[in-house]
Amino acid sequence: MSHSKPVLPQNDNVAHALAGAGGGVLSMALTYPLITLSTRAQVESKRAETHFLEAVQKIVAREGVSGLYSGLSSALFGISVTNFVYYYWYEWTRAFFEAGAVKAGRASKKLTTVESMIAGAIAGSATVILTNPIWVINTRMTTRQSSDATDEEKAAAEQVLPGGAPPKREAKPGTVGTLLHLLQTEGPKALFAGVVPALVLVINPILQYTLFEQMKNSVEKRRRVTPTIAFFLGALGKLFATSVTYPYITVKSQMHVAKASDKKEGVFEAINRVIREEGYAGLYKGIGPKVTQSALTAALLFAFKDVLYAYSVRLRSTVATKAIAA
Repeated sequence: MSHSKPVLPQNDNVAHALAGAGGGVLSMALTYPLITLSTRAQVESKRAETHFLEAVQKIVAREGVSGLYSGLSSALFGISVTNFVYYYWYEWTRAFFEAGAVKAGRASKKLTTVESMIAGAIAGSATVILTNPIWVINTRMTTRQSSDATDEEKAAAEQVLPGGAPPKREAKPGTVGTLLHLLQTEGPKALFAGVVPALVLVINPILQYTLFEQMKNSVEKRRRVTPTIAFFLGALGKLFATSVTYPYITVKSQMHVAKASDKKEGVFEAINRVIREEGYAGLYKGIGPKVTQSALTAALLFAFKDVLYAYSVRLRSTVATKAIAA
């Protein structure tokens, strides 16, 4: 029996990681058009800025409904890997702190605010380094239609009459094609474009999960946290975190689509350039759909994750019982 104890935390980490990956895939698939709209807004010039419904209409007229899902395959792969890595390391760090609390004789094993922030920083940093290449490819795929089109193609797309067919364009390469093209034209270094602001953005999940954990702990003192409660707590946590860190999200997206021939900028140089060219409002382009998407995705993620985690635990218990019986 004593040999089985060290294995249980790791199994539990994997269960949380799988639940987080599954919840991330489901929530992103449901909200992806909002990601497309916000990402394009972040990398387009101020001149290209449009209202929400107008932006949807332009994309659909130019590319069809599928244009709202550009890069979806890489995004789903990316979010599954991102959430798996994040939740594995977050739960591993949480278990470490909880074991420390027991040894220290602390009244509660619940993570303190500082411990939640440290757990988020460790998990977030590991996630950024491992998954940045995936998000570079996804941003390129999401914005390709608008950034790679020639001036003539863009003009023709704008002149499509109501009900008219948009001009035909060559099929866009998929995830592997985009990766190979990026490696051939810009080299492996391009896969880590924007990694510095991405590391700075580790503060986003730190803020999100710290606020979520503390609100959850507060609610648990009075009642059980149901998937519905987790939905609203997740939305509140992400709403706050994304609003605070949005300028860095804008800069990261712009770095992802920058070509190798473009002048390389640091994070603060990029922020100053945007402010100089477009004012402070330029740092918040696309914030409407982004905040909506982030809050919905986080809310759905926490709701799905709890359900998937409970299911994975039951499934593991069933498998273990059958294995013992055999």
